Amino acid sequence: MDLPKVLIIGQSFNNDTGGGITLTNLFKGWDRNKIAVACSGYLLVGNIDTEVCNNYYQLGHKEHKFKFPFHLLQRKYTSGILKFDNNRVQKIVVPKSKFRISLIVNVFFPFLEYIGVFQMINRVKLSNDFCNWLDEYKPDVIYDQTASRAGVLFCLSVQSYLNKPLIFHMMDDWPSTLNDNGLRAKYWKKKIDREFRTLLDKASILLSISDEMAAEYKIRYNKNFVTFHNAIDLKFWKNHQRNHYELSANATILYAGRTGLGIDTSLELFAKAITSVNEELNMSMKFILQTPERPYWLKKYKNIEHKRFVPYENLPKVFAESDLLLLPYDFSVNAIKFIKLSMPTKAPEYMISGTPILIFAPEITAVAKYANKFNWAKTITNNNLSEIKTAILQIITNKELRKYYAENAIKTAEKNHNSSFITYKFRSIICSIANSIE
Repeated sequence: MDLPKVLIIGQSFNNDTGGGITLTNLFKGWDRNKIAVACSGYLLVGNIDTEVCNNYYQLGHKEHKFKFPFHLLQRKYTSGILKFDNNRVQKIVVPKSKFRISLIVNVFFPFLEYIGVFQMINRVKLSNDFCNWLDEYKPDVIYDQTASRAGVLFCLSVQSYLNKPLIFHMMDDWPSTLNDNGLRAKYWKKKIDREFRTLLDKASILLSISDEMAAEYKIRYNKNFVTFHNAIDLKFWKNHQRNHYELSANATILYAGRTGLGIDTSLELFAKAITSVNEELNMSMKFILQTPERPYWLKKYKNIEHKRFVPYENLPKVFAESDLLLLPYDFSVNAIKFIKLSMPTKAPEYMISGTPILIFAPEITAVAKYANKFNWAKTITNNNLSEIKTAILQIITNKELRKYYAENAIKTAEKNHNSSFITYKFRSIICSIANSIE
């Protein structure tokens, strides 16, 4: 298959984020000379995987500007081509003031949004340096994962400049989270909706992250979306796949992922439930959190352990050695709007591990519906301590139930998330679009 040259906007190849892992797996095996990434500086952190792509343009102060005098608050990322060494994984750390960032993002920006000026001061443009980089690369196809108004406008500008086919891939339902409050909230919500619909009209093909999203967007936007979620290398994951369902002497429940508002609340509620189960059964079951930061509430509970992220190549072993895997969601109104149609990148990775899964999420979310449809996880769909405790008791006291969910998960992962099939289908769609303009 003759692969076209792809320009990727808005997401780096990495093993730290859902979007980055999904992107890496979908484009795995692509000719590295035929992939380039244009990405904002704040997204270029963590472990950048240069095996798939090492041609990066950092979108910085020349492309993304705040109007005077608000530019004084903007972090000025350098614009231009990034140079990498010969290592496969590039560790990128951007120095920043946590207090300053927190103050601006959590206080000042929300205030500007409330008074209706944030969208007015936030400008994006194609700089001369960026256009020169595009002219030199000469992409055949544009692939975009934008998740903001600025990203929408930038993508439209790039597509207009290059006049090349656009593939748009939606990760989360961010348009649903636009603020309904504020002095000009309705105006901006309608305006952004029009701009987003323009982007959808310009796209040659639209991709969703879940079947639920595709169905919802068919109704909302009258557009057909093709679902592409994270693809998994079966051979890589089966090297350490769990194949027994007895609990370990020191049973463990593992959560591996991000923390933060909402997730923290769900995790702490789970910690309370595990503490109660341990007391009732006289157990010492551990709750292990493999997260970037240690939650502040950890010290309040026994048998809760924090660990840093492990390298991606070690995840199959870590997941398989756990007795249960937890996939928690946020139950707040705003969070449900954002995650309702999404599918966690780690879901198929959990599924193929062979370790039984607990899902703690509203029943209207795509992941809960997916799990219930194919019975690949025990779902807890009410934000209730008693129900969490009951679910934990059911699954840790029933070996056949653990085996039932784990075997269903493996079968579903093999059928629906096999990278051999998915990446071929993904390539075929991109190639068909590129060839259609020749």
